[in-house]
Amino acid sequence: MHVRRIALLLLCGLPALTGLAGAAGPATSGEVFPFKVYKQTLDNGMRLVVIPYDSPGTLAFQIVMRTGSRDEVEPGHSGFAHFFEHMMFRGTERYSQAAYTDVIKRLGADANAFTTYDETIFHMVAPASQLPLIMDIESDRFKNLKYDQDAFRTESQAVLGEYNKNVSNPVQPMLEKLHDLAYEKHTYRHTTLGFVQDIKAMPNYYDYSIQFFNRFYRPENATLIVVGDVKPEDVFSLAKKYFGDWKKGYKPADIPVEPPQKERKTATLDWPNPTNPYVIMAYHTPAYSATAVDSAALDLIQELLFSESAPLYQDLVVKSQWVDFIQGGDSGNRDPGLFFILARVKSDALIPKVQETVNRYIQQLQTTPVDPKKLERIKSHQRYAFELSLDTPGNIAAQAAQSVAITGGGEAINQRFAAYQKVTPADIQRVSREIFKPANETVVTLAHKADAPAAQGKPGGASHD
Repeated sequence: MHVRRIALLLLCGLPALTGLAGAAGPATSGEVFPFKVYKQTLDNGMRLVVIPYDSPGTLAFQIVMRTGSRDEVEPGHSGFAHFFEHMMFRGTERYSQAAYTDVIKRLGADANAFTTYDETIFHMVAPASQLPLIMDIESDRFKNLKYDQDAFRTESQAVLGEYNKNVSNPVQPMLEKLHDLAYEKHTYRHTTLGFVQDIKAMPNYYDYSIQFFNRFYRPENATLIVVGDVKPEDVFSLAKKYFGDWKKGYKPADIPVEPPQKERKTATLDWPNPTNPYVIMAYHTPAYSATAVDSAALDLIQELLFSESAPLYQDLVVKSQWVDFIQGGDSGNRDPGLFFILARVKSDALIPKVQETVNRYIQQLQTTPVDPKKLERIKSHQRYAFELSLDTPGNIAAQAAQSVAITGGGEAINQRFAAYQKVTPADIQRVSREIFKPANETVVTLAHKADAPAAQGKPGGASHD
């Protein structure tokens, strides 16, 4: 399971597409996505995206369900989007869990899934020659997932075990507290794992789980992405054959609107085991937009503050060595999210100094125009770093999947890079002033009290992938 990272990758996706069943035109000069893209929509609303790529004998196969923890609006039922990331591997009448796993092993495929606040993505890299079999086993589990109450309870206990494993890492309880403080109404108030009291109660909600699956796991809410050694017409034909009878029924959740934050919020957590202290500073930001200059400016601010060559990074990590690491960036959510700053500090006494230093460099962005040449270098670096990342079917499919998950479509990549080109030093100043305000800030710190008894037998934190 991937909780959305603090150090955020550049969110990119597909180029503009034309038509429902034809090729997108060749990439024009200035476009950063160099591949032809084909798409089609089935009668039941399922969207199909195919990107032929020169990867002899190999393909990437991803299904994006635009359901994440943001859709968990019913009180007492957080964590179910992540729960179904698990349950989707539980099998059907045709392919039991063991049979599905055996097929994946025989294919030599790499298959897994992850859940975020906004989506659940199922991904696989496998032999292109086995596309019909892949379509068969994947369509079967999305249409016909079946589990009894015993399997449900077993998996819900596994989810609780994963939660307990994750909260042994200091950052997870900090994120929980941060979201609980920063949000009052929106479902981003709970993390992807869910509130712990809801996870503990989950074994009692078998009937609710069936309702959740029937509501959200529907073709209108799904996009199939295939990248690699394939012919678009073959993918479309197979998808129609195997997914075409998937019944409609998606009902979007009524997501509450978060009111503006009016005052600075803070919390301090005591950690039972020895650790260097941590600090997270977060600021509310607008929802991700591929076309908005302000949204693009936040990505550039991330580079200006937290790249290894940035003055702030050099000051805190290299020169003063007050922190082990510092990183930050905008969450890039479907709905208004947060710009995070996370640091692990060398001692408790240094926490205020670290915060003061961060605020000083932010104030510089607010008051002093960025050197235009430096800004252009950052834009160029982002472009080439992205282009260099498009080196495998899996990486290309992952970029496409993120675009679909957050924006609902495939136009984000070229739109985003076009937006970068519009960002000026004045925009950096303006956005910095609007976002990094005391009343818009939530801060959580974590430290170990020397006189506190250490917890025994806690495993190291890790995420299920």
